[in-house]
Amino acid sequence: MKENKFISIYEQLVDKIKRGDWRPNTKLPSENELVEQYQTSRETIRKALNLLSQNGYIQKMKGKGSFVLDVSRFDFPVSGLVSFKEVAEKLGHTSTTIVKEFELVKADQDLCTQLGATKKDLIWKVVRAREIDGEKIILDKDFFHKKYVPHLTKDICKGSIYEYLEKDLGLKISFAKKEISVDELTDEDKCYLDLKDYEHIVVVRNYVYLEDASLFQYTESRHRLDKFRFVDFARRGI
Repeated sequence: MKENKFISIYEQLVDKIKRGDWRPNTKLPSENELVEQYQTSRETIRKALNLLSQNGYIQKMKGKGSFVLDVSRFDFPVSGLVSFKEVAEKLGHTSTTIVKEFELVKADQDLCTQLGATKKDLIWKVVRAREIDGEKIILDKDFFHKKYVPHLTKDICKGSIYEYLEKDLGLKISFAKKEISVDELTDEDKCYLDLKDYEHIVVVRNYVYLEDASLFQYTESRHRLDKFRFVDFARRGI
């Protein structure tokens, strides 16, 4: 247990940052103050601070101390391929999925382009509003090629489609190409989301491939401007 004390201190410090006890750009207490506060060694405190730095919670400035970075928005990973359910569980906030549209459609010209389909192909269309802490702030528009997803239901769409695809259908989802842009709101956005006075929305377009490089899904994930930051945290090693 003693060896893991720095993990416990790290988690306590993260809680303070997330609660807003220390605002962005606030200087953390000094190492000496933290040693006194947590009744531990300087080495343990340094390990906890290094972990905070590695995970993007603080910036350590030589000769000045450690300063809190802005973590007030929901972190949505740019790299990596995760479902909304996985992100919501990591955030630890109350979330709900509302299925707005669910149907099997023939591929139109746009879907033929996005999914490499033909006009004879059938495509599952799923439109879902994502509610976090009582506000609908994401609109996910998913299109799945029926060739790869032969069966889908509205109940499945209320939960995690990826969980169903991987565990029940045995699909090996491998990688995605992502495009991010800021677009003007559509009537659909205004109808399905709680947008306040915003006139634009952040759109993440995903082209998702299976292990054999087959393109089986195209997604437009539309996010309210003020609620998310898209994170691919990196540090340059010297």
